[in-house]
Amino acid sequence: MKGDPPAFRLDCGATWLNLLATRGRAFGARSVERLPDPGRFAEWLDLCELAPVRPPDRHDLDRALLLRELLRPIALATVDGRPPDEDDVRSLAGYLAEEDPVELSVDGRITRSAPPTAGAALGRIARQAVDHLTGPGRSDLKVCPEDDCRGVFVDTAGRRRWCPSPACASRGRVRALRARRAAEAKTRNA
Repeated sequence: MKGDPPAFRLDCGATWLNLLATRGRAFGARSVERLPDPGRFAEWLDLCELAPVRPPDRHDLDRALLLRELLRPIALATVDGRPPDEDDVRSLAGYLAEEDPVELSVDGRITRSAPPTAGAALGRIARQAVDHLTGPGRSDLKVCPEDDCRGVFVDTAGRRRWCPSPACASRGRVRALRARRAAEAKTRNA
């Protein structure tokens, strides 16, 4: 339906990468904002099993959007093998201070305690990002080649070319097909 908000992307391989995907076509002229208000942010946190005890407010949403836009250039630099901006890294470290102690329990499966606040949830997301970006898993990160997307995702098999979005793969395949046909036509006409 036209009035429905854009669907969340939860297929990038990690919660922190799914946070990056809450802004679709981030490098395009018309990006897609999937977290326009605190209610949608609360929905996203719930889907990520990080719903805080105290629901998020506008300030929490603003901090989430800031974290998202801090992580994006750090992730892109990491994938490209470049050092990230030191100011961005210092700002990211500030989120780690909000990480709360996690209590584990067993209720049919292992579960963790809910974060008390959205800030604590963001601290957990920041910790996951830092662990991923600084550990051996960073070599599994890949960037979608679509200019308007540049989404970061996990590719453990090393075979994916595009992010999990079907639109990016479709556009890329159509462009490749057109290039092949143009090359074939040029060869025939030569």
